[in-house]
Amino acid sequence: MKFPKSLITKLGQREQNNSLRKLAFPNHLIDFASNDYLGFSKSEAIFNKTHAYLIDNAILQNGATGSRLLSGNHGIYQVAENLIAKFHQSERALIFNSGYDANVGFFSAVPQRNDVILFDELSHASIRDGIQLSNAKSYKFQHNDFEDLERLIQNLSSKSQDLTTIYIVTESVFSMDGDAPNLEELVALSNKYNCYLVVDEAHTLGVFGNSGEGLIQLLGLQDPVFARIITFGKGLGCHGAAILGSQKLVDYLVNFARSFIYTTGLSPHSVATILVAYQHLQTEKEALQKLRENIIHFNQEKKQLGLNPLFVRSKSAIQSAIIPGNKKVKTIASQLQEKGFDVKAILSPTVPEGQERLRFCLHSYNSKEEISEVLRLLSIFVF
Repeated sequence: MKFPKSLITKLGQREQNNSLRKLAFPNHLIDFASNDYLGFSKSEAIFNKTHAYLIDNAILQNGATGSRLLSGNHGIYQVAENLIAKFHQSERALIFNSGYDANVGFFSAVPQRNDVILFDELSHASIRDGIQLSNAKSYKFQHNDFEDLERLIQNLSSKSQDLTTIYIVTESVFSMDGDAPNLEELVALSNKYNCYLVVDEAHTLGVFGNSGEGLIQLLGLQDPVFARIITFGKGLGCHGAAILGSQKLVDYLVNFARSFIYTTGLSPHSVATILVAYQHLQTEKEALQKLRENIIHFNQEKKQLGLNPLFVRSKSAIQSAIIPGNKKVKTIASQLQEKGFDVKAILSPTVPEGQERLRFCLHSYNSKEEISEVLRLLSIFVF
């Protein structure tokens, strides 16, 4: 088969840099790689309750049949969105097919020409892709550095009288570092300059809060935040995402977010799984508590083993050990996998060159013995 030479060259460069991505088959290693923080993706209770919900409500339909604006807005959507909005203390919730779709849809549609988007330099690729599709101007600020952010705001305000709106964008827990910004300070800064704050909460749902509501609600900051983006493929163990905000924001997205308008809706089974997973989250306190205990244990063990200098400071379920160089970090990941632990290497260009890392994802179902052993092996392989 013919294939363009330019594409062959790019693949060759990836291979030469030890950064060529390949799809891996499922394995039976001890899980320190998945985002299934609470084990909900494997929950038989959620699986069975979802099936029972569909049967009890005579919903015998495999697909949505069309976009939500045409024929795909089946009844479970309203039930699920009402529950999600109530759970997150938001006026409304709008379900998207994925977190990627939600971020691309929001940032490509909401900020307008002459508006400005100020985003953390470590924002997720889906946020950056949405910003690239926007007509607004955009500038990045240094990671979690609000002095740098305030300087940007002041410079923009002094140079232009035509600014309509400034959007500030961050994540409550960053997907590659596992760290969190000072959200109270960020809200205060947004209020000071009358900016609109947008927070991606993909990695806090099911991890923070009394019932896993997320970090924004744990801190009581849900009212001053303009929009929250939450995803279900991590803490909830299913698929899809939602944008939380006002009725006016939802009305706007339904009319202008292209990733919402021009795609087939989720199947009734997918939305029912989201609904049941949320119900399960409110009753499954043991899994949340076990996850929190494991996060504490991981941090205690890495300190005791002298590993703290390797790791980005994190109190979340994501713990990243910086090991520069694609070749070196891949080698250590392979050594851990050979010992039975599924720990993945995160390579450049996914992260900046020199910031390659091992990314440990913690779960409610990891034992303390597994955590201690994987860190003991890491200390041997690194030192």
